[in-house]
Amino acid sequence: MSKDTIANILTFIRNADMNKKRTVRIPYTNITENILKILLREGFIENMRKHQESNNFFFVLTLRHRRNRKGTDKTVLNLKRISRPGLRIYSNYQRIPRILGGMGIVILSTSRGIMTDREARLEGIGGEILCYIW
Repeated sequence: MSKDTIANILTFIRNADMNKKRTVRIPYTNITENILKILLREGFIENMRKHQESNNFFFVLTLRHRRNRKGTDKTVLNLKRISRPGLRIYSNYQRIPRILGGMGIVILSTSRGIMTDREARLEGIGGEILCYIW
């Protein structure tokens, strides 16, 4: 596992979705919790539960799936990591990109916490662009 926790959780979710898994376990961190709350609120995942095994905490996610899905190309979630440890990408609130004309979301890390592009535009703050989800 690499040190980029955001890329790890996006990869866990993407792999589980491509393999048509209903649930996925993700290690607990504060950043992970905030990103998963956004995904739950926006309707990209169905459910999120926090569990403890010995001294380790983790999340169990229930993913949404399309019915009558055929082939490996038809995924529900498309996740793309933008800012990474080797190249940080920042944006002010006026230049935050719109994904699919507003159908997708951009997750940002701002001075007021992790939030979506819509929330950042309403509050008038920019930040580091973490990922795109559509």
